[in-house]
Amino acid sequence: MGNFTSSSGLSSTAACGQFLQEVVSHNCIVIFSKTTCPYCKMAKNVFNEIGATYKVIELDEHNDGRRLQEALAQMTGARTVPRVFINGNCIGGGSDTKELHQKGKLLPLIEQCAPCCVKTNSEGSGSGQFESTK
Repeated sequence: MGNFTSSSGLSSTAACGQFLQEVVSHNCIVIFSKTTCPYCKMAKNVFNEIGATYKVIELDEHNDGRRLQEALAQMTGARTVPRVFINGNCIGGGSDTKELHQKGKLLPLIEQCAPCCVKTNSEGSGSGQFESTK
C-alpha cells in the first residue's frame, strides 16, 4: 500500500519546516549540526564555555537530515551547518556564534530567552543551565 519513494518520518518539506519551527520555538538555543563539522564543534564549545543549555539536532544522524537541511536553507538563506538559533532567531553559524561571544553580544541574547526555555532538564545535549555570572 502506498509508494516507497520517500523515507518514513518527515515526508515533505512542509513537515520538515513545521518540525524545525517546533524545535526552535520550544528551546532557547538550538544548534543544527553535523557530528564531523569543525564549525559545529566551535559553536557547541562556545555554549559549553558559558554553561548554556542547548538542543542539538545532528543532521547526519537524523533519518530526515537531508530534508531538514534543505528546509533550513529555505528558512535561513544558508545551507551550511551549523545553523544556530537563539530565542527563535537564527544568529548564523559557528564563526558568527564565536564572534558574537567575543564581542560580548551572545550572553545578552541568551538572557532574553523565555523562562520556559532556560531550565536544568533539557532533552538535547548541553552542559547545564545557563548562569549569567560573567
